[in-house]
Amino acid sequence: MAGLPEVTVAGTLTADPELRFTQSGVAVANFTIAANDRRYDQQSGQWVDGDATFLRCTLWRQPAENLVNSVGKGNRVLVTGTLRQRSFEHDGQKRTVLELDVTEVGPSVRWATAKVTKVTRTNAESAPAADSWGAPPAGGSGFAGEPPF
Repeated sequence: MAGLPEVTVAGTLTADPELRFTQSGVAVANFTIAANDRRYDQQSGQWVDGDATFLRCTLWRQPAENLVNSVGKGNRVLVTGTLRQRSFEHDGQKRTVLELDVTEVGPSVRWATAKVTKVTRTNAESAPAADSWGAPPAGGSGFAGEPPF
């Protein structure tokens, strides 16, 4: 199946995630992770950091709110999403950046511990009918095995 690449990246948050809301009230979190190569230099007998790769990430809706309440600057995270390339001009120079539309994110337990707390939603918090992303498909509940008609 053709489409944009799905990737998973382990990296460190460079700052606290920024939470904003669209005019229609949909939450969106933006954050940057840094991933770098670390190698042992046998000549010096020390670990050496390689060049860092910075990846700008975007996460939408309830997971965005959950993210800002869960992790912060300096935390190592695992991020999965769709990799996108975007080009633009800045000061007369064409630039290209890679960005990640995040579908899943969580803390890494490689060098830390994490305690998971399940978020519960009430009817007042459920997605409005005008929000087609938050509503189940028309005519069905959206559960696996149930036809959408």
